[in-house]
Amino acid sequence: MGLFAKAAVLAGAAGIARRYAKKNPEKVNKLADQVSDVINRRTNGKYSSQVDAAVRGVRKTTGRRPSDGDAAGHASGAGA
Repeated sequence: MGLFAKAAVLAGAAGIARRYAKKNPEKVNKLADQVSDVINRRTNGKYSSQVDAAVRGVRKTTGRRPSDGDAAGHASGAGA
């Protein structure tokens, strides 16, 4: 499979994931919280700023405001 074909497949998968996130925001936000906790525990917080940025992106996609429980506030309360 060529590079452009792989990029097209990846873009299609991202679109599907984005639509699912918008239709199921509670499930997606809960999963994002769980995954961020696991990553931060396993890496001892080494990548916490990158993980928090990814969770903020999930919140933006699902329409949940950061003040509703942003990643930074969530991660600092668990495992830190």
